[in-house]
Amino acid sequence: MTGLHRIVLGLARIMALMGGVVLILLVLITCISILGRVVNTALHSALMMSVAPGLATWLIDAGVGAIRGSYELVEAGMAFCIFAFIPFCQVTMGHASVDIFTNALPTRVNRLLELLISVLFAVALVTIAIQLNAGMLRKLSSGQTSLLLEFPVWWAYAASLVGAALAAVTSVYIVLMRLYELLSGRMIAPNAVGADH
Repeated sequence: MTGLHRIVLGLARIMALMGGVVLILLVLITCISILGRVVNTALHSALMMSVAPGLATWLIDAGVGAIRGSYELVEAGMAFCIFAFIPFCQVTMGHASVDIFTNALPTRVNRLLELLISVLFAVALVTIAIQLNAGMLRKLSSGQTSLLLEFPVWWAYAASLVGAALAAVTSVYIVLMRLYELLSGRMIAPNAVGADH
């Protein structure tokens, strides 16, 4: 079971790293777009048009401004990022937990609570993955595209579905792992990584 845990953890880590790369790109897109919008506004100002109208017009004509469709890219990319981080959070027990009264409970009761919480997460994440798949198939059959960039909307759904499917599989694995821990008394993954309060 520990070899399987390493595999699931490795897959979740790779997905989280991909989410991190996409998140960095989204931050850069947003910053460049904001900077471009500010420069474009300055180029249109009365001061710039009176001081250097040729330069201002040339830069505006060259396309200096906000990145076209940046909102669409950020919207699609953030959905992917969210689903890319969930598997790692799930397998490392990184979810925030408030354990005001559970610290006083016996270890076996805490393991039972962890199992119940894992079951609830699994039900939620499997349901989300199923619904996301159904939504992707509807977008695929409708041929819907984004407004400005006109990329097929199902692409964003498909990218998010990769993370959602891995999150669903990870959550089911966590349920089985917690059940094994409860029945065997052996700890595979301690719940120490989470943000306990």
